[in-house]
Amino acid sequence: MSATERKINLLGLSPSKLEAFFESLGEKRFRATQVLKWLHQRGASSFDEMTDISKALRQRLAEVADIREPEIVLEKFSADGTRKWVIRMDGGSSIEAVLIPEGSRKTLCVSSQVGCALDCSFCSTGKQGFNRNLTTAEIIGQLRVAIRSFGPFDPADERRVTNVVFMGMGEPLLNFDNVMDATELMMHDNAYGLSKRRVTVSTAGVVPALDRMAGLTDVSLAVSLHAPNDALRTELVPVNARYPIAELIESCNNYLKHLNDRRVITVEYTLLAGVNDQPEHARQLVKLLRKMPSKLNLIPFNPFPNSGYERPSAEAIQAFKQILINANIVTTVRKTRGDDVDAACGQLVGQVDDRTRRSQKYQAVVQQDLSTLNLIHRES
Repeated sequence: MSATERKINLLGLSPSKLEAFFESLGEKRFRATQVLKWLHQRGASSFDEMTDISKALRQRLAEVADIREPEIVLEKFSADGTRKWVIRMDGGSSIEAVLIPEGSRKTLCVSSQVGCALDCSFCSTGKQGFNRNLTTAEIIGQLRVAIRSFGPFDPADERRVTNVVFMGMGEPLLNFDNVMDATELMMHDNAYGLSKRRVTVSTAGVVPALDRMAGLTDVSLAVSLHAPNDALRTELVPVNARYPIAELIESCNNYLKHLNDRRVITVEYTLLAGVNDQPEHARQLVKLLRKMPSKLNLIPFNPFPNSGYERPSAEAIQAFKQILINANIVTTVRKTRGDDVDAACGQLVGQVDDRTRRSQKYQAVVQQDLSTLNLIHRES
């Protein structure tokens, strides 16, 4: 291990951990506030920039810590204003982050893992397998990249990033501690200062971790539901076999009870043609959503090679939505954004050094299908 790898990356320390770090150096706790502001409000990338800290302390910090920013390997800007970054992680794998503009709102979709362990059947990220959790610094680094893409660092400029959603690669609640530290930094007044309503953690339903969140944080919550009954949801979202819908809803309601304001759960529902988009599914969903305060976000499936699924027709999407609207369920259909740069929901794949061997199996299926297509082409 090199000297650089042994150093602490201060970008990943929450306010309390940064205080503990300075106390371990024999320094006063207020140094943490100074450095916190330099890192996250002024975007400092070196200790030499921290001019209100003594030269001796800056030298000491350089010996034991560093400020390691992400390595951007690809940046793409979509015709609709969406921005996508491919960021290389330690070990060679890479993740993706996406900034989605919508009027005055600019929402950054961050990744929390390299790949994903949950293997939801309709998600291209899940087909890439899983490598590891991202560190807090690697999560915060995605926010810094997005802010810098608009010019000199200024997180207070709401024309840059107004909202953050943990809906990129990975299941956030399987990287619990690092994600909680990252959300604390995002919302802290001496860091990025985002509102608790503007930082959203999404989960496919890891109930024990969701239960841990209650009383620990007040971020907004989204649930990737995608089916209105256990049989279908287990097929689409395998974690449902362990934590079925009833347990998930109970956990969501318990989380809302710990908040001191009137918030609702955002329910994400990817519409798959002929699979979960039928009128009976909509009616089942109505009954389900009446059991917890929620708003529904319908996501037309974004195709990727060999997924086995198709996007529903516009008519089917509208019919599904109307059943929910008629039942007074707040429902929106997410616009497909950034699909020309493969940045749409479910399309983030990065480059994963897969430890699950799932990507090998998927690629084998892809190659078999390609061989079949080539054979048909030659015979015709």
